[in-house]
Amino acid sequence: MNIREKLLKEFIIFDGAMGTMLQSKNLSRDVLPETYNITNPDVIIDIHREYLNAGADVVTLNTFGANLLKFSKEELKKVVDAAIECGQKAREGFENKYLALDIGPLGRLLAPFGDLSFDEAYEIFAETIKLAEDKTDLIIIETMNDSYETKAAVLAAKENSNLPIFVSNVFDENKKLMTGADALAMIALLEGLGADAIGMNCSLGPDKMLKVLEEYSACSSTPLLIQPNAGLPEVKDGKTVYNVSADEFAGYMAKAADMGARVLGGCCGTNPEYIRKLKEALKEKKPKVLEDKNLTLVSSYTHAVKWGEEPVLVGERINPTGKSRVKQAFRDNDLSFILSEGIYQQQAGAMMLDVNCGLPEIDEAEVLLSTVKALQGVSDLPLQIDTADPKALEKALRIYNGKALINSVNGKKESMDAVFPLAKKYGAAVVALTLDEQGIPETSEGRVKIAESIASEAAKYGIAKKDIIVDTLTMAISADKNAAKVTLDAIKGVTALGLNTVLGVSNVSFGLPSRDKVNSEFFKLAIGAGLKGAIMNPHSSLMMQASKSPDYSSYENFAENIIDRVMSEENSTTVQAVEKSDNITLKEAIENGLVEKSAALSKALLKDTEPLELVKSEIIPALDKVGEGLKRARCICLHCL
Repeated sequence: MNIREKLLKEFIIFDGAMGTMLQSKNLSRDVLPETYNITNPDVIIDIHREYLNAGADVVTLNTFGANLLKFSKEELKKVVDAAIECGQKAREGFENKYLALDIGPLGRLLAPFGDLSFDEAYEIFAETIKLAEDKTDLIIIETMNDSYETKAAVLAAKENSNLPIFVSNVFDENKKLMTGADALAMIALLEGLGADAIGMNCSLGPDKMLKVLEEYSACSSTPLLIQPNAGLPEVKDGKTVYNVSADEFAGYMAKAADMGARVLGGCCGTNPEYIRKLKEALKEKKPKVLEDKNLTLVSSYTHAVKWGEEPVLVGERINPTGKSRVKQAFRDNDLSFILSEGIYQQQAGAMMLDVNCGLPEIDEAEVLLSTVKALQGVSDLPLQIDTADPKALEKALRIYNGKALINSVNGKKESMDAVFPLAKKYGAAVVALTLDEQGIPETSEGRVKIAESIASEAAKYGIAKKDIIVDTLTMAISADKNAAKVTLDAIKGVTALGLNTVLGVSNVSFGLPSRDKVNSEFFKLAIGAGLKGAIMNPHSSLMMQASKSPDYSSYENFAENIIDRVMSEENSTTVQAVEKSDNITLKEAIENGLVEKSAALSKALLKDTEPLELVKSEIIPALDKVGEGLKRARCICLHCL
C-alpha cells in the first residue's frame, strides 16, 4: 500500500525529534546535524530503528537543514544520498515503512520582510528535492513559519517530483505564523496547491496545538497532520527537558485523532517512548471520516476571505479602464500612486483588490508582476488578478503570496484551455463570465447554461465547483430595460447550481446620471437575489451602505423605476479614489511602507517645515505605530531539538 492509499484508510504515525535524540547521544553541537549521515551513519540508523520499533510508520530522513545555504552543491548531494542510505538500511526487516525527505525552513526571510527572493527560495528547495525524487516515498515540508516560503517549497516539490507532499506550519500562541498567516489562510493556500496532508508542528505543546487543530478540523477538507513538542523546554542540570510526559502526550494525541488528525507524530523533546505511547493510544481508534467542507476561499499572506456569507467587496480602482490617472501611473511606472490606491480602498472597506494593468503601450506581464509584488508588501488584502494575457497571469500567480482569484475565464474553449491549467497549478479560484463563442446570451437561462458548462469543464482539470465564482454579467439598463432582470434571474439560477456569484455592479448605470444611486439600488437587489460578491468602488458611501442592505423586493420594472427616480437628480456624489490617493500624508506613507512616496513627501515638506518639527509631527508617530507591529514578531527555533 502506498502512503496516499494508507492516508485515506488509516492513521499514519511519524517518528519524533531527531535533534533530541542526537543530543542524547552526546554528539557535538558544533557541526551541522545533517553531516552525521556521513560521519556517524550508525547513530542515525539506530535512531531511525528505535522509532520504527516504537511503532512509527515513517522514517523522517535527517535532511531538515540540507540545502544550498548550508552546503555546497557537491556536499549537499553527499548529505542527502547518505541520509537516504541510512533510512533504507534502517527500515530493512520492517514492512510498510516509508521514507520521508525532510524539508525545513531556510533560516532567511523572504522579501518583502527579508532579502531572499521567492525565486531564490524555490531554486534552493528544488535542488534538494531533485536529489531524492525517486528514492523516497513522500516529502514532509515542516516547521514553516512563513506562508511565502511554504509556497516556494510546495511548488518546488510539485514541479520536481511526483511524491506525496505533507506540509506542516508553525503557529504561535495567537494561532498565527511568524509572518502573520492564520489557520484559514494556510488551509486556503495549501489545499489550493494540492498538498496531500496539512497541519502543524513544533513551537507549541500538544494542549495549545489542539486549539489550532480545532480550526483546521472545522475548515479543512484535506487530511490533517499534527506533531507537537513535548511541552515547554526547561533547563535542568545543564540539560534541556520538556514538561509533558509521554503518557500526557499520548492522551492529547488521542484527542487530536478524535478531532480529525490522521497523521500524528512528535517534534521537539519527543523520543521513541512518546511514539510508543502514541501508537498505543490510537490502537482502538479509527480515523475520522474525511468530508469536503465546500468552502470557497481566497487568501492573502495573513488571512482568507470566505465567499458565501456576507457579500465580498472587491475594490475596482486599480484598473486603467476609464481612469486617466491610473493609466498615467502605469505609463510612468508610478507605483506609489497605485499602492496608495490600494491602501485607501482597504481603509474604505474593500475586502479584496482587483489588479488590472491592461494597457496596450506597456509590458503588461512585467507591470502586473511588479504591481502584485509591491501591493502584497503594503496591503494584506487578497488580490484578484485581472488579465486576459496568460503570460502575465502565470507570472503574477506564481509569486502571489496566498490563494488568488483569477479574473477571468469564459465559456470559450480558448479561454478555458488557457486559464484552467494555471488555476489548477497555482491553486487559484476563478471568476467565470457567462459568455462564449456566441457572445452574451440575452436570456438568464442561456447564461446559467454557460455557467454550468464552465463548471463541468473545470472539473476535468480537477477544479471543484467551490473554486468557480460566476459573473452573470451586468449590462447597461440605458440600452436595454430588461438587462437588470436577466442578470438577477441568472444569479438565482447559478446559485441553484451550487455556485457562488460576483458582479461588476457599476456597468448597470452606464450612460445615466446619478450613477452611484443607480448602482447602489441595483446592488441591493442583487444581494437579495443571492449575489455573494461585487467588484465595486469602496469609496462610494451609497455602495458601502447597500452592501449591508439586501433588497428582496421585485425587480421586474427596475430599469423604468430607477430611471424615473434619478433623471432629475444630480450626478453621483461618489468620492473619487484618485483625489485621496494623491493627498496621502507622510505619516500614512511611512506606516504603509511606501518608500518612494515617503521620500518625495519628505523633500516637499522640508521646503516649509523645520526638520525637527517634521520628525516630531510625522515621522516619530509613524515609527511608533510600525514599532508596535514589530513588537508582535515572534522568534522560533529553526531546527527541531
